[in-house]
Amino acid sequence: MYRELHLVLPRPSGTVRTCVLLALLAATGIAILELVREQTGTPGFFVGLGLALVPVAPLMAAFRWLGRAAPAPWSQLLFCFGWGACTAALIAILANNFATEWIAAATTDASAADHLGSVAIAPVVEESAKAAALLLVFAFRRRHFTGPADGFVVAGFTATGFAFTENILYLGNAFVEDLADRSGALESVTAATFFVRIVLSPFAHPLFTVLTGLGFGVAAVSARRPRRIGLPLLGLVLAMGMHALWNGSSQFGDHGFYVVYSCVMVPAFGLLVWLAVRIRRNRLRAVEGELALYAAAGWLGPAEVPALASMPARSLARSLARRSGGRAAGRTVARYEADAAALALLRNRARRGGPVREPDFAGRERELLHRLWRSRATAGPALARAAVMEELVPPWFDPLDPAAAGRCVPGPRRTDLRRSDPWSSATPAGPVSTRPCVLPGGDEVR
Repeated sequence: MYRELHLVLPRPSGTVRTCVLLALLAATGIAILELVREQTGTPGFFVGLGLALVPVAPLMAAFRWLGRAAPAPWSQLLFCFGWGACTAALIAILANNFATEWIAAATTDASAADHLGSVAIAPVVEESAKAAALLLVFAFRRRHFTGPADGFVVAGFTATGFAFTENILYLGNAFVEDLADRSGALESVTAATFFVRIVLSPFAHPLFTVLTGLGFGVAAVSARRPRRIGLPLLGLVLAMGMHALWNGSSQFGDHGFYVVYSCVMVPAFGLLVWLAVRIRRNRLRAVEGELALYAAAGWLGPAEVPALASMPARSLARSLARRSGGRAAGRTVARYEADAAALALLRNRARRGGPVREPDFAGRERELLHRLWRSRATAGPALARAAVMEELVPPWFDPLDPAAAGRCVPGPRRTDLRRSDPWSSATPAGPVSTRPCVLPGGDEVR
């Protein structure tokens, strides 16, 4: 019956799904803002809003830096932030309040209900609500979910949005309490809350949810079905466990919070920072390795590959293009860089997983190659010049001499490329030179 309905009912278009999600975010956003304002009051709401904004930009910049090797669309990242700030936060507040009230009514012990709700209920509800955004991106935007780095970034933006709304609530309530007690600025509950949540642990929620994101990211490049199902669930369980430990740290004695913070949270944060840097470096290496084959086939210039594998060179290329051709040229180079990285990672996934993992590899590869070829006249010279200025190519290389560049494109013939790599449907734009690269002085490099 399900198969028959699936054949009869058309799948909603991307526009319909986008409108539904935007309507959902708008409705939950209005609801959560009004709910938080009711709990904090209007003055507390605006004070909490201003203080909660402090860590948002640095966290978003850090996660965006990680994903710059193959950047996801801003629309996707803003959706994740909005989901965390609006939908996930609303689900968490309503579910946590309901669970706490139910436990208090069943046990007639309000303090025990608050403790149990904080340690056992809140981590499960909040991490599940945040994980829903990752699941939506994983299911409907698989093209932009290419590995652990994307899981890292999507989870980070979602958790940053969630922490933003939660901080408004905590800081706003603290400000209202200080108004009632007429506390001084340095002795206020607001200052203490700001220090703990904004200064000491702005990375707490991102740290938890990144574990779920890494599970989805590894699942995205896994060819085995049990791993694609089990790894996200494992990441979610770890996120819940870390969250529960953090919420329950105050129950471990007078110094429990500081023990958990110094012995668990800080080392875990350092480990994830190291992992993020490593993931970024490995992704750039994969981009360089895969694009070298397209350069050998004539789709890219010889100096473009090292430039596309270097973030400083990419930035310099965009700057050079803007100086010579204005903002439009800069945007063209940025799209070229993003498409080239997407092409490299597409090929990398296909080579690892085969046709089961990338059934539309040929069509997607053709689409990306066509887009690259249309922008190459603008982006190619900028990238080649950036490679020279960043000393990524030999000093004798002349990016303005296409004849010299053509002589120095080592690689197999068109037929050899297809035979050695059955996954490539790329057809070189022109004949690929198989002559040895002649260096100044007459030396040959074969």
